[in-house]
Amino acid sequence: MVGPGLVVMLADIEAGSVITLAQSGAQWGYRLLLLQVLLIPLMFMAQELTVRLGLCTGKGCVELLRQRYGLAVTMAATAVLLLSCFGALITEMSGLVGAGSLFGIPPWQTLMLLVTLILGMVLTGSYRAVERVVVAIGLFCVAFIVMAVKARPNGERIVQEIWQLPILDHDFLYLVAANIGTSIMPWTIFYQQSALINKGLNSGQLRAARLETMLGAILCQILSAAVLIASAATLNTHRHDAGFDNIAQIGEAFGTLIGPTWGRAVFAIGLSGGALVATIVVCLTAAWAMSEAMGMRHSLERHPLEAPWFYGPFAALLIAGALLTGSGVNLIHLSIAVGVVNALLLPLVFLMLFLLARRELPEEHRLRGGYALLVGAGFVLTAALGLYAGIAGLVG
Repeated sequence: MVGPGLVVMLADIEAGSVITLAQSGAQWGYRLLLLQVLLIPLMFMAQELTVRLGLCTGKGCVELLRQRYGLAVTMAATAVLLLSCFGALITEMSGLVGAGSLFGIPPWQTLMLLVTLILGMVLTGSYRAVERVVVAIGLFCVAFIVMAVKARPNGERIVQEIWQLPILDHDFLYLVAANIGTSIMPWTIFYQQSALINKGLNSGQLRAARLETMLGAILCQILSAAVLIASAATLNTHRHDAGFDNIAQIGEAFGTLIGPTWGRAVFAIGLSGGALVATIVVCLTAAWAMSEAMGMRHSLERHPLEAPWFYGPFAALLIAGALLTGSGVNLIHLSIAVGVVNALLLPLVFLMLFLLARRELPEEHRLRGGYALLVGAGFVLTAALGLYAGIAGLVG
C-alpha cells in the first residue's frame, strides 16, 4: 500500500520549496512557520479527494475531466497542468545543478547524468520498481531535520515572531503566496490519482491510502518547517531585504551549522533528494496527463514501443528541461515565481477537484454533507489567500 502518498509528499520538498523556505526564513525569521502547520489539513483535504477519485473510479483526473466536460475543457486543463509541470521541472533541474556546483561539478555533467539515470530507470523498470527507488531517494530529505536541530532555534523568539504577521507588506505577501504554491501544487494532485491506478489499487484500500496521505502530509510539513527553522535561526539578520542570489550562497550559509564541508554535503543531499523525486514525478504526471487527454491511458508496466504516447512525452519533457536549464536561469527568482504561479492557479485546481468529487464518485464515497462544506470552505479560503497574496506581491 505504501507508495503514492509518500512519494507525492516527498516530492513536495522539492528544490523550489526548499529555496522558498530558506528565503522566507532569511527575510522574515519564523513569521511564516505557522503557515506550514495550517497547510497540513489543506494538503490532506486536496490529496484525499484524489485518493478517493482514483481508488473509487479507477480513472485519472484528466480522464474524468474528458468524460464529464469534453475535449476542449480537458485540453485547457492539461495545458495548465503542463505549464505547472514544466516550471517545476526547470526548478528541480536547476536545483540539482546548483547542488552539484557546491562541489565543483559542471552543469552539463549533472544534467547528462540526471537525464541518463532517469530515462534508464523509467524505460527499464515497472511502476513498483520506480516507486521504491523514488522513496529511497526522497528520504534523504530527513537531512533537513538534522540542520534544524543543529541550528538550536530560540523558542521564545519563535513564539514572538509567529504572531507578528506584516500582512500589508508586499514582499511578505509574495512569499506567503510562494509558500502556498510550493505546498499545494497542481501536479501533485494529478500525480497521486494516476499513481494509485497504475499500482492496481482499488476502493478496498481506501482507508489505508487515506492514512498514508495524512502521515505523508505531516512528514512533508515537518521537513518544510525544519528548513524554515534552520534558515531563520542561522541566516535571519532582521533585515527584510536580506536573501540569496544562488544555491551556493544557501549551501555556504547552512554550512556554518555543521562545518563547511559537512554542512554543504547535508544541504546538497537534502536538496537533491527532493529535487530528484520531484523531477521524476512531474515528468510522469505530464506523460500520464497527455496520454489520458488523448484517450490512451498507459502505465509503466507497458513496453516503451507499446506506449509511445506515454514514454515519448516523458523523454521529451525531461530533455527539454535539461536544455533550458543549461541556459542558466536564475534559480532563486524562478523558484519563488513558480510557487506564486501555482498559488494563482489554485482556484481552478480546487474547483475542478471539488466538482469531480461531488459528481463522479459512487454514492457511498461522494463528497457531501458537513465534510463537503468544510472542504469547500478550506478550498475557498486558501485559494483566496493565495490569489490575494500573489497579486498583491506582484503589483506591490
